[in-house]
Amino acid sequence: MPVSIADVARHAGVSPSTVSYVLSGKRSISENTRRRVLESIRVLGYRPHAGARALASSRSNTLALVVPLRSDVHVPVAMRFAVSVVTRARDHDHDVLLLTQAEGADGLRRVAGSSMVDAIIVMDVEIDDARIPVLRELGLPAVLIGVPADTDGLACVDLDFTEAGRLCVRHLADLGHRHLAFVGEPPAVYERRTGFAERTLAGFRGAARERGLPAPAVLPCEQTHAAAERAAADLLRDHPETTGLVVQNEAAAEPLVAALRAAGRSVPGDLSVVAIGADDVAAAVTPALSSVGLPAEELAERAVEQALDAGTPAGVTLLPPTLVDRSSTAPPTRA
Repeated sequence: MPVSIADVARHAGVSPSTVSYVLSGKRSISENTRRRVLESIRVLGYRPHAGARALASSRSNTLALVVPLRSDVHVPVAMRFAVSVVTRARDHDHDVLLLTQAEGADGLRRVAGSSMVDAIIVMDVEIDDARIPVLRELGLPAVLIGVPADTDGLACVDLDFTEAGRLCVRHLADLGHRHLAFVGEPPAVYERRTGFAERTLAGFRGAARERGLPAPAVLPCEQTHAAAERAAADLLRDHPETTGLVVQNEAAAEPLVAALRAAGRSVPGDLSVVAIGADDVAAAVTPALSSVGLPAEELAERAVEQALDAGTPAGVTLLPPTLVDRSSTAPPTRA
């Protein structure tokens, strides 16, 4: 099997983009790093294709951004990331070419093979993401906003969603809540094993076990008002003991709280609610929701910086979550 740029990167302990820049000479690389890469090329017997090397030496000043546009994705969240990436890219005199996740591996190969872009940023990363092997094959700088199971040789940035789930449980448990529930993303998000959703739920469940709490109820929810109303009805009917609720579904947060109020439950009197999502969305609900914010701008900035920085090593960067305590959480009024 031929040696790839990803193989060289793993052997040298650098990112694939660094290997590409050493070969093309289009970025300044430290002498120690350059020698390490060249030694790995010699040891492994890597032979870069002459045509690919020629393509790599010319810059397009364009980044590719793979955005999720499917029915179970909340478009305002995806666009918040996309706008932030475009803004940061323009700060570096780069334009952004948008691809959708539906284009899959073929779309990645198309833009890489035609020298249309200098780097690729990928969103909506799944735990077992089929695009990962392709990104490793391309030899083009790539950054994932998200974390797959296999991160070998990849540059990934994300919020620490596992810790976000834990943080919500700790906040509610510290207030005295023992019976918790979780209203999450649409079922298809979990069926695809989308990374952010699976990791949040793992952190939520793990923290509940650590605190010795009863197994919490988990209710996936579509992103419609009707689905949020059904989730509220199911919660009150099937889990009436619940006093603490975590919501990871921006579209459902406001109608869910409204449905609870319509059913005669006050927030936070009967149910304390914590949201995971944009702080401005959480703050606009009545009452304003305590929330763990989604730092789209900072994640976008880091992704763009890493995509354009030849010296950035492969690895996972997780931003620590922060919980803002607002009006929706209080000690429980019942056991």
